[in-house]
Amino acid sequence: MPQAIPSPDRRKEDDPEDQVQRLVLVTGPSGAGRSTAINVLEDLGYEAIDNLPLSLIPRLLDGPPRPVPLALGLDVRNRDFSVANLTELIDKLTRLPAYAPELLFLDCTTEQLLRRFNETRRRHPLRGEASPLDAIRAERDMLAPIRARADVLVDTSELSPHDLKAELGRWFDAEPGRRLAVSVQSFSYKRGVPRGVDMMFDCRFLANPHWEPALRPLDGRDAAVQDYVASDPRFAEFFARVRDLVLFALPAHLEEGKAHLAIGFGCTGGQHRSVTMAEKMADALAKAGWQVSIRHRELERREKAPAPGDDGPHGLSHSTGAGFGG
Repeated sequence: MPQAIPSPDRRKEDDPEDQVQRLVLVTGPSGAGRSTAINVLEDLGYEAIDNLPLSLIPRLLDGPPRPVPLALGLDVRNRDFSVANLTELIDKLTRLPAYAPELLFLDCTTEQLLRRFNETRRRHPLRGEASPLDAIRAERDMLAPIRARADVLVDTSELSPHDLKAELGRWFDAEPGRRLAVSVQSFSYKRGVPRGVDMMFDCRFLANPHWEPALRPLDGRDAAVQDYVASDPRFAEFFARVRDLVLFALPAHLEEGKAHLAIGFGCTGGQHRSVTMAEKMADALAKAGWQVSIRHRELERREKAPAPGDDGPHGLSHSTGAGFGG
């Protein structure tokens, strides 16, 4: 059973708000992305500790106030882990004014979890003599009461590590003064629109390089493809209007306190036109002084699992999405 958590007088000073310890408890079914989330929170400025036994958490908290928020990864592999123990820990932390606990639950579909375990060939911690599917279902049933108590619930089924980082940044950025981070993405409408996109633009009316045999195997990062798309008489005005709209909106989003804004460009196959627009827009925003990252969803998919698409089979990317751990 978890030990009693201290309610230290050392934090009861003139301004109690400044002394409250922010604490994020990260859990969820094995394979849903807990380890990745812990790494992301560490990048966001948290002191992150994974797989700490529940009985040691009170001892960890019984010390001087930390200057940074704390993130603890908890799952069935933790020593003395149980739903009852974790529930008791959350209840005690919630009752203490010195702490601001938040429960982050990372969920994932059973089918995706099974696929991840098959791809990595890792053994499920609850497997024993049971099949991987039975172990996944048993863990899901066991964690259902914890899931119901989550302050933040993130479904990672269709999220890459890049997407997960952006989502967690929205909820847990430890630096309120951090600049607005802008993500520019390309995608294929055939595979559905990406989650979490704030502004979305359809590029399917532009000239399609797919119909040019010499351009078909290339993508929108290649100069020849960009020149072809830009030669469409409608391109220059479309690009200028979208750029001006985005540049107009970004300061307003920053004033609202947003930490991240995602802009999506879609076309039929996600290889030529949307990639061209994303590349050119990211360059324009960076030159205007904004912090910009860029990703091409379909190119990443094709590099990981090559498959012919509507705009062609080529598949390289700025960054690839590795599988989740933990």
